[in-house]
Amino acid sequence: MPRAKKKETEAPAGAVTETVQRMPLSELHPFEGHPFKVLDDDSMTETVESIRQMGVANPLIVRPDPDGGYEIISGHRRRHAAELAGLDTIPVIVRELDDDAAVIMMVDSNLQRENILPSERAKAYKMKLEALKHQGQRHDLTSTQVVEKLAAEQVGDDAGISRESVRRFVRLTELIPEILDMVDEKKISMTPAVELSYLKPEEQRNFLEAMDYAQAAPSLSQAQRMKKKSQESGCTLDDMCSIMDEVKKDDLGQIAFKTSDLQKFFPKSYTPRQMSDTILRLLEQWQRRRQRDQQR
Repeated sequence: MPRAKKKETEAPAGAVTETVQRMPLSELHPFEGHPFKVLDDDSMTETVESIRQMGVANPLIVRPDPDGGYEIISGHRRRHAAELAGLDTIPVIVRELDDDAAVIMMVDSNLQRENILPSERAKAYKMKLEALKHQGQRHDLTSTQVVEKLAAEQVGDDAGISRESVRRFVRLTELIPEILDMVDEKKISMTPAVELSYLKPEEQRNFLEAMDYAQAAPSLSQAQRMKKKSQESGCTLDDMCSIMDEVKKDDLGQIAFKTSDLQKFFPKSYTPRQMSDTILRLLEQWQRRRQRDQQR
């Protein structure tokens, strides 16, 4: 497919003139590896209604795809909303961008959104970091460490966070999808999740069983010990269950029992939650009996 031509118009010296054109939705496809989710949530419903009433105010940024059609750089949510609103065409601006420049623009345009999930930031920062490193290598910065340091600093500066924070987010991409989802759902905190990312994939799958066994999220200390054991000799499921069974510092001052100590009093099919509910129910019955005895 021939690439769209930019119309020449009068403009101040040095200015880049871009023409907005309407393009069929069928010609537009998502950016490869796009890390940001396009959800049919309340915000999408509002966007669809706005488009029905006012149209698409901000044009999409796209680039020609050698295999046909155009790849969306910025505007994935607007394209989806336009489709839901029943539009056939949408305003776009076509830009000629190489892969690295396209990744950087795609990430930067989406990071301005609110309510970005940790997994989205992690994948986006990694994509931008790799693109900047590749640009640095092409510019004859021969030291890999220098290139990586400068790239991480730029990603951090653009996002308003430290270079170390960038690296911590990027570490999350080493988590298996099930654990990364738990980070998004705030079932596992960011800090221990970074430590868990150093576990091997099979160890991470075992960790899910250990977490279910303990019916609790890991503390930073627990995650660090699992990481250390993994790096030294490997961390088995039994190791993880033992670590996860320990009382956290946050729980000091509370009464706690090891699940293994309670299992002998319950059927094997009982989960830790069922055991806890049963114990509380029995304690309530015991309390009522004591109150009756005191009233006699």
